[in-house]
Amino acid sequence: MRDLTAGFRHLLRGHRWVARHGRVYGLGLLPGLITLVLYLAALVALAMWGDDFVAWATPFADDWSSPWQGLFRGFLTAVLFALALLLAVVTFTAVTLLVGQPFYENLSERVDRDVSPDGTAPESGLSLARDLWISARDGLRIVVRAGVWGVLLFACGFLPFVGQTLVPVIGFFVTGFFLTEELTAVALQRRGVQLRERLALLRSRKRLVWGFGTPLGLAFLVPLVAVFLMPGAVAGATLLARELLGEETRDPEEDTGGEHEAAATQAF
Repeated sequence: MRDLTAGFRHLLRGHRWVARHGRVYGLGLLPGLITLVLYLAALVALAMWGDDFVAWATPFADDWSSPWQGLFRGFLTAVLFALALLLAVVTFTAVTLLVGQPFYENLSERVDRDVSPDGTAPESGLSLARDLWISARDGLRIVVRAGVWGVLLFACGFLPFVGQTLVPVIGFFVTGFFLTEELTAVALQRRGVQLRERLALLRSRKRLVWGFGTPLGLAFLVPLVAVFLMPGAVAGATLLARELLGEETRDPEEDTGGEHEAAATQAF
C-alpha cells in the first residue's frame, strides 16, 4: 500500500513541478499537440475513406444482395475504426515522446538538477540521432508487448463473468505498467539503462509503478487530457526513476519553504 501511495505522490509532485515552471510546461505541450493533430487528421481521413478501403479489400462481396453487403461492409468499417482508435490510445504516448524527444529530455534534465542534492543531472553522451533511434526502437518493442497483452485480454473478455469484471481491471494495470515504462524511459535512457534492465527494474516495484501509471492511464484515455498531462507525467516519471535507482532526492518545495522561513526570521 505504501508503494501505491508513493507512486501516486510522484505523479502529483511532477505536476506541481511543471506548475511552478510555466515556460517549461508550455514547451512541453507542443509535442502532444502536434501528435494530437496528426492522429485526428488520420482518424478523419479514415472516417471519410474507410468504407472505400473496406469495399476495395472485399471484392468477393461485390455481388452480394442487399442488405447483406451493406451490413457486412458496415460492420468491417466499424471494426476498422475501433481498431484505429485502440491503436491511437496505445501508441499516443510513445509517438508523443518520440516527437518531443528534445523537449522532454530537457524537461527531465531540469527536474534532475532541481531535486539532485548536488544540482547535477546524468547525461547520456549520445547524439540526438542516436537518442531518437533508441527511443523509436524501444518504443516499438513496448508497443508490440502491449499489443500482445491487448490480444490476450481481448480473448479473455469473452469468458463469462471474468471477462466483464476481472479482465478490465487487469487491463488498466497492464496499461499503467507500460505507460510508466514509456515515461521513465526518458530519464533512464539518459542513465544508460537498457530496455530489458528497465523492465526488470519496474517489475521489482510493481506497486510503485501501478500507483503512478494506473491513474495516469485512466486519464490518458481522453487524448486531449493526455496532451495537458504529458509534461507533468514526464517530470513525475523522472522522480519515479530516481527512486527506482535509489538516488537521493531532495524536495525543492521544502527547501524553498525553509529559505522563506529563514528570510522571514532574519527580517524579524
